[in-house]
Amino acid sequence: MRSVLNILNFFLGGFITSFSWLLVTLLTIVFIFTLPLTRSCWEITKLSFVPFGNEAIHVDLLRPENKSKLMNSGGTLLNVVWLILFGWWLCLSHISIGIAQCITLIGIPTGIAHFKIAVIALWPVGRRVVSVEEAQIARENAARLQYGN
Repeated sequence: MRSVLNILNFFLGGFITSFSWLLVTLLTIVFIFTLPLTRSCWEITKLSFVPFGNEAIHVDLLRPENKSKLMNSGGTLLNVVWLILFGWWLCLSHISIGIAQCITLIGIPTGIAHFKIAVIALWPVGRRVVSVEEAQIARENAARLQYGN
């Protein structure tokens, strides 16, 4: 079912947002000062291309033992730069495509996926794209660490 939804998403306008993310990824490589944003941008490019069966979760959930306040502060600074340069218009593109897909009955699930990615587009640094199953395991492990067995 995930494959069918991913193909449907691509043909109903997902290729536009995937291309936008790919373009921004290349721009972050060209502009030297945005090079630290490239990894996060590439991760969300993958999510935009194949949104079903994948999920973007924060790195702190994947590796709670490597949590660092300094890295989180740097990530916040990078996210502010991201929001100003690229985030707002990528978010708007996902919202526009999501609305267009929700107008068609068959596109409602893919439209909802675009709304979820729109939120991530505003603040992507520190997120990694993993399978839904891996994300669930990471959340359970983080909860065990936080609250004790």
